[in-house]
Amino acid sequence: MSRLQLALNVENLDESIAFYSRLFATEPAKVRPGYANFAIAEPPLKLVLMENPGTGGSINHLGVEVDSTDAVDDVQARLTGEGVTSTDERDTTCCYARQDKFWVENTPNGEQWEIYTVLEDAS
Repeated sequence: MSRLQLALNVENLDESIAFYSRLFATEPAKVRPGYANFAIAEPPLKLVLMENPGTGGSINHLGVEVDSTDAVDDVQARLTGEGVTSTDERDTTCCYARQDKFWVENTPNGEQWEIYTVLEDAS
């Protein structure tokens, strides 16, 4: 299963958790200081909230979560074949999880896209 990831900057994490819990009728899958994520089944979405006062309401980054490192490799190979460059980050810790991923480079509007898989939870 793949799902879109939307990482938002929020002013107040507790307030945002309460709102998005109501909006998507689900509780967060993970809450850490200044961070929360929701694994929403319908629509398939990984919603990430990052407490960054002064930037609330803006996009932090976008992503596509895939099932495995092989799937990350497949997407990266396809994009490379299309002339899209990327930066690898393998066995990295981000968003309180160990991940294999890459970042898409040279997006037309400077948005940050990552293609990733979660290898395990991290503290």
